[in-house]
Amino acid sequence: MSAPSTGLAQTAQIGKSVVIKGELSGSEDLYLDGQVEGSITLKGNSLTVGPNGQVKASVEAKGIVVQGKLEGNIQASDRVDLRKSAVVTGDITTQRISIEEGAFLKGKIDVHRTDGK
Repeated sequence: MSAPSTGLAQTAQIGKSVVIKGELSGSEDLYLDGQVEGSITLKGNSLTVGPNGQVKASVEAKGIVVQGKLEGNIQASDRVDLRKSAVVTGDITTQRISIEEGAFLKGKIDVHRTDGK
């Protein structure tokens, strides 16, 4: 498997030549290096937008790693990682966030605590 994986879970992969318009949902981790326009829902799983990935969508997942370009609101139940090559335009709602030096973000960040306080 050439896509980065987390633990023993299988990771679905969308290559850089693939273009998807519409709703994308699933129940496994997803590595996306292509183009998606619409919405992405992976409630209990992770989404990785690779360095060639171009996403214009609202995104909902457990964990989200962005290396490419993402335009739209992000809602992560666990964690968001913006790598140094990330370009994100949209609001982020999450419990934990990591932004590497060099990453671009235009939008607001709303961090929720797990203890409900």
